Amino acid sequence: MSADALLDALDPDQRAVALALTGPVCVLAGAGTGKTRAITHRIAYGVRTGTYAPMNVLAVTFTARAAGEMRTRLRDLGVAGVQARTFHAAALRQLGFFWPQVVGGAVPRLVDHKARLVGEAAAGIGLSVDRLGVRDLASEIEWAKVSLVPADDYVAAAAAADRPPPAGFDAASVARLLTAYEETKTDRGVIDFEDVLLVLAGILQSRRDVAEQVRRQYRHFVVDEYQDVSPLQQHLLDQWLGDRHEICVVGDPSQTIYSFTGATPYHLLSFTQRHPAAQAVRLVRDYRSTPQVVDLANRTLRAAGRDQIGGLELVAQRPPGPAVGLTAYDDDEAEAAGVAARIGRLIRAGTPAREVAVLYRTNAQSEAFEQALADAGIGYLVRGGERFFARKEVRDAIVLLRGAARSTADESVGEATRNVLMTAGWSPEPPAARGALRERWDSLQALVGLADEVGGREGATLVDLVAELDERAAAQHAPAVDGVTLASLHAAKGLEWDAVFLTGLSEGLVPISLAETDAAVAEERRLLYVGITRAREHLELSWARARNPGGRSSRTRTRFLDRIFPDADGVGRRRPAAGRVERPPDRADADPVLLEALREWRREVAVESHKPAWTVLTDACLEEVAALRPSSTSELARVRGIGPAKIDRYGPSLLAIVAPARDAGPRAGGLGGR
Repeated sequence: MSADALLDALDPDQRAVALALTGPVCVLAGAGTGKTRAITHRIAYGVRTGTYAPMNVLAVTFTARAAGEMRTRLRDLGVAGVQARTFHAAALRQLGFFWPQVVGGAVPRLVDHKARLVGEAAAGIGLSVDRLGVRDLASEIEWAKVSLVPADDYVAAAAAADRPPPAGFDAASVARLLTAYEETKTDRGVIDFEDVLLVLAGILQSRRDVAEQVRRQYRHFVVDEYQDVSPLQQHLLDQWLGDRHEICVVGDPSQTIYSFTGATPYHLLSFTQRHPAAQAVRLVRDYRSTPQVVDLANRTLRAAGRDQIGGLELVAQRPPGPAVGLTAYDDDEAEAAGVAARIGRLIRAGTPAREVAVLYRTNAQSEAFEQALADAGIGYLVRGGERFFARKEVRDAIVLLRGAARSTADESVGEATRNVLMTAGWSPEPPAARGALRERWDSLQALVGLADEVGGREGATLVDLVAELDERAAAQHAPAVDGVTLASLHAAKGLEWDAVFLTGLSEGLVPISLAETDAAVAEERRLLYVGITRAREHLELSWARARNPGGRSSRTRTRFLDRIFPDADGVGRRRPAAGRVERPPDRADADPVLLEALREWRREVAVESHKPAWTVLTDACLEEVAALRPSSTSELARVRGIGPAKIDRYGPSLLAIVAPARDAGPRAGGLGGR
């Protein structure tokens, strides 16, 4: 692809990013505005024009998945040699290279978890702490280290940050633990994840020869998700840069949701002050979500008023879609069952299960949805569970594929992969049963899907698939598994789906009861905003009045929706993100004569198009049409399951069938209620 062709693929604001190749650049990029597209095209354009040598570019981000996505896009743009890594992966690579010449010997062992060390350190200073306390203290140690707060300064720093000490201890005890933890770690000869950045930054500060070597290698930096940078990461970034200003940062202050880990939008919001010559670009064209979703996202932030930090007003670019739904349920069990039923209707209407997500505030909320989806026969995966490449069936499959890659010659990548995986238990059709057997099939099917993707590249072989799998395994960049995603709002950051169900939207959950300061509540609002902006087309909000069936209905809806949905809503009722209350018609009010006419029409369409009847319109859709008796496409769009595509295809026919029945007299119920 030529340099000019790269620019032709961008909108004016994205093109401005791509053209800003030198000097400091700050990109404020809203959700769904194509920031990854902009920065990867910027890198590719810099390489195409000779401004960058690929090996001199280092792009850093916060998740292995995001780094893998960036590498994939750069490869698709014909750019090889650019390093795209997480902060920790880039730092660990450099530390491993320089440690032998600076310190000598091998890098100390990196501990995966702090729990054992924290427990030993606590016992050593006489602190009695249980398993949950150890977890909370480990998180506090991480916060102190990424915030560059030493033990001697902890008491003052925690007070200044309005941060209560964890696990019921006072700040002085936590400060003592910080010292004891570092001593325990030294005694064991190990380092933790924060040490990787701290030690590398220290080497670069103290050894000018090492710093100059790194700076000769990396002359241009790109930092994605810059609103999530911690003081420690910024400190390392400063060492990488030295006195240079060849850096492009990209972020969205409205998606700052990790301050409890030490992340802060300060560096993003103050970037142009620290770099007065910086070019600033704003990306606000939202290509991901429908206007209905974008409107709700904008209104959610707008309602924050002065508490909002540097938010962007998104401008929707997609055609209109279905209204955003809001439903109140009697209890958590009813909410889970209602969401599962709605998901079932979406899947039967053609939405792939992998394009549906159920999001919640805490991981403990997933159990009810797991049960409801299992009862409905709908596959799911819980994000944050066992890592894809750690699963036994995946490890075994990769071994088989690696062996086959040495002998397979004539078959296509997809065909060869299917033949290999059949020996590992894969079949073209999924097993009927749910549970472990289906989960195993889903994992192998994800490998088949990746094989088809790799096979689409010119000249690709099974060797290329194995290389792709090795690269993805190193970065924990798993291929898509077909199933409804269950995830916390934090885990959903950076992802998107066609249909999103935001659940548990009651006070005490959103915002979480632990959010006791104004700043914490403001972050909870941004967390809801992140959840909203994950949806492309369908967005359903819900909450439950009680925890258990028959329990006291003591919950209230989250305050974050008060200015958007100003009136209390009834159980099972839905309304759009803006405008008056909209209650779906009771399907019991369906005109039986009209309903039979609609079913006959559906049968004819199904025969002509060689499709199952339910894929045209479901029974539930026909019953709502027969109850509502719409007179226009706008009224037809209020029927659940009838989106823009179906209106374009079937709208005139449906309205023609309904017209005689509508003219015959008033219906018993409908949009106005009864």
